[in-house]
Amino acid sequence: MSDPVIHPAASAADPATGAVLRRAPVREIDPRTLYLLAKLRQDVFSIEQGATDPDLDGRDLEPTTILLWIEVPGPEAEAAGLEREPAAHIRIMREADGTLRIGRLAVRAANRRDGFGGRIMRAALDVTHELDPRAEVHIDAQAYLERWYLGMGYEKAGEMFLEAGIEHVPMVYRHPQD
Repeated sequence: MSDPVIHPAASAADPATGAVLRRAPVREIDPRTLYLLAKLRQDVFSIEQGATDPDLDGRDLEPTTILLWIEVPGPEAEAAGLEREPAAHIRIMREADGTLRIGRLAVRAANRRDGFGGRIMRAALDVTHELDPRAEVHIDAQAYLERWYLGMGYEKAGEMFLEAGIEHVPMVYRHPQD
C-alpha cells in the first residue's frame, strides 16, 4: 500500500476544486467544523435516507476514533467564518477485538459526482494500514453499494441485515501483506 493520503492533519488543496482532505479526533476539531460535520451526517442519514437510529452514537468521542472529511469552499463555511465546509465524511474506529471499523461514510448530495466517496474511502483504508496493516477492516455497507465496495477490495462477510431501517451487508477488507 502507498504512503498515507494524509498525515497528520490535512492534504494540500486540490488546485481545481479547492478540496482539502482532513483528519482529526473529535477533540481537535474546531466546533464550527464539528457542527457542519454533524449537519452533513444528519442531512444524509436522517433527512435523505430516513435512518431510524440516531447517528450520534457516542463512538465519535472514543479516544481512538479518527474522523476524516473533505472540505470545499462554500456558503456554509463563509457563514461560519471558515475557509471550507465538509462535503464528505467518514470515521475509523478500533474495536475491542483489535479489528478496525470504518463507518458513517456520507457525501453531500451536491458532491456525489465529484469522486469524494472513493477518495475518502481510500484515505480511510490508508489510515487503517498506518494504524495496523495486519488488522481486518470491517464495514456495514449499505446493500446497494455492495458492488462498489467489492471493487475496492472488500469481501462480503455475512448476510444482509437491517440497520436503522436500511439494508446493509457486512464486509471485510484485508490489507495485502508484503
